[in-house]
Amino acid sequence: MMWALALWIFPLLCRFGLAVLPHKPENISCIFYYRCNLTCTWSPEKEANDTWYTVKRTYLYGSENDTCKSENRASCSFFYPNVTNPDICTIEVEAQNTDGIVKSSMTQWNLDNIVKTEPPEIYCVKPALGVKRMVQIKWRRPRLAPISSVLKYTLQFRTVNSAKWLEVNFTREDISIIQTYDLTGLQAFTEYVLTLRCAAEESRFWSEWSQEKTGTTEEQAPFGLDLWRVLRPAEVDGRRPVKLLWKEARGAPVLGKTLGYNIWYFPENSTNLTETMNTTNQQLQLYLGGETYWVSVISYNSVGKSPEATLRVPPIHEKSFRCIEGMQARPTQDQLVVEWQSSAAEVDTWMVEWFPDLDSEPSTFAWESVSQARNWTVQQDKLKPYLCYNISVYPILQDRVGEPYSIQAYVKEGVPSAGPVTKAENIDVKTVTITWKEIPKSQRNGFISNYTIFYQAEGGEEFSKTVNSSILRYDLEPLTRNTPYTVQIMASTSAGGANGTRINFKTLSISVTEIVLITSLVGGGLLILIILMVPYGLKKPNKLKHLCWPDVPNPAESSLAMWCGDDFKNKLNLNTEGNRILKPHYAPSDLTDKMVVNFGNFLEEVSTEEPLKYQKNIVGGEKNDYVTSPYMPSCPPVKSFQEPLVSAKILPIKPQSLCVGMPKGTCSEDKEQLLFSGHHFCDEGAPNPYLKNSVTMREFLTSEKLPDQTKREV
Repeated sequence: MMWALALWIFPLLCRFGLAVLPHKPENISCIFYYRCNLTCTWSPEKEANDTWYTVKRTYLYGSENDTCKSENRASCSFFYPNVTNPDICTIEVEAQNTDGIVKSSMTQWNLDNIVKTEPPEIYCVKPALGVKRMVQIKWRRPRLAPISSVLKYTLQFRTVNSAKWLEVNFTREDISIIQTYDLTGLQAFTEYVLTLRCAAEESRFWSEWSQEKTGTTEEQAPFGLDLWRVLRPAEVDGRRPVKLLWKEARGAPVLGKTLGYNIWYFPENSTNLTETMNTTNQQLQLYLGGETYWVSVISYNSVGKSPEATLRVPPIHEKSFRCIEGMQARPTQDQLVVEWQSSAAEVDTWMVEWFPDLDSEPSTFAWESVSQARNWTVQQDKLKPYLCYNISVYPILQDRVGEPYSIQAYVKEGVPSAGPVTKAENIDVKTVTITWKEIPKSQRNGFISNYTIFYQAEGGEEFSKTVNSSILRYDLEPLTRNTPYTVQIMASTSAGGANGTRINFKTLSISVTEIVLITSLVGGGLLILIILMVPYGLKKPNKLKHLCWPDVPNPAESSLAMWCGDDFKNKLNLNTEGNRILKPHYAPSDLTDKMVVNFGNFLEEVSTEEPLKYQKNIVGGEKNDYVTSPYMPSCPPVKSFQEPLVSAKILPIKPQSLCVGMPKGTCSEDKEQLLFSGHHFCDEGAPNPYLKNSVTMREFLTSEKLPDQTKREV
């Protein structure tokens, strides 16, 4: 029996142990949307299982009650007209799922404290006539707002270019539809954005913000100007260009629409020479003399004019004072900061000017006044990245401007857009000069820190040399003779490097120096030889003449008659009639090589030596001067020559001319042997060149040639 009861109770216990009840509704909040509904919310917003909610309400101070149901949604609403104020109601929330029901605590609500109205509607924002720095706002009172309640308002406003909102709170007991409010303490001639919200005075819930409206305050006379100048060198006619620049003073509000500017200037010592000009621009080019000038500028609008801004233009030869000792520029995350050091404590005003450093005249020129500080900051978005800026700071002491201090700065650096253009010069055997041009300023994108020269022989290892940015040429050495090379230069900034053009060249096989050296040695040797020959020639003129112009043998004075016997007389035929023609005969081909150079000596030897000797050396001639005996037993037989015959025309020769300086008997015998020898030539060969070129024959040659001889030569 007990076991049966236990089995019956156990499933019930398990069922209750596994049951999951919904969470108890907490943090109940109710809002009364005027003449619309009463909406209550609670937490948690979502359950794990399906949950049904029932909201029980008592109203009309507890005399009535009703309910509102929702499924899986932690909110529920009671609608108008069952919801009106003033009233106090109670709210209780009951949550139920398949496992059970859980109820919330009872809450009580005063509808006047939780009422929420519609937002007001702004329809007009305009400046107040005759009142400076003020706008008047007009709006319509919310239609769904308690008539009996006093409404409180919050007005938010900001300038058009600002993101910061300012607030002002006020109340209105007036129940009229059109409401107004005067907002004061604004900037003149400034556009503002406004929005408005409201709430019942007793309620803790504000309406939504109205749509934004804009309005502009009234104009006011201009506040003031900052004035600056840029001095140029004097022109040929003595006039000095001065560029005037002005703008609204730093930190001064824009008080109106500027209609124009009045400028007047005059020499310091001649105020009666004042000249006046008018312009709508913020700069003016003047041409002043070399003395001191005073310049004044004012701006004006529809309300009035600004205070006068005055500037002193120094004379041409005035020496500026110097007080800035150093200056640095450093970029930060979103700014460029410039700082300078000065020992002049009395200087507390500075003028900073900056412009892009371009290859041409800058089109933009910016400047700004700094007071009571020795640093200047500019936002990075006002400067262009990868562009170099020239920054100068001028000290100003009262009306005098000191000497500027200038530096260059980048707000952001990058890799150069292009590399340097490279050129090879002075190519030699083992050296070459590499030159390159600076990268154009617009393509540097940063400060060039160094150049790296890469060079490589054909098929060899690549080498590199790094030089600083001030060097634009470099001598590569030692290189290999007669070898092709490739060179390329990389320009680097803090952000990286860019390679330039690649060039090729080939080293020389022999240098100009070597050529000059060889030429100098050869020329020097020749010069020394000439210098030595001059005194030698002066000391022994005949010897020098013999070395430079040796005597050419005269065959007519040779001893051929002795060599070949009686046949020579038959062969040699001197025609004394008709132009004295010497008939040609042929001599052995080796006769020329064996003839004596100095035939005068030869004839002397022949007259004293035995004629039957086989071969003799000649005394008094050169070392190798020799002849072959005319009675050689080995005389070869006569041969016919293939060369053409040569005839010579000679003048009549007196027998006495052949015997000068010789013994009388010897001369007659030799002459007879030479002319009438019965011996013949051993062979017919080429015409003897000595016949034409001998000293004696050249004396007797005439300018005419026989017709048959001319034909043979042709």
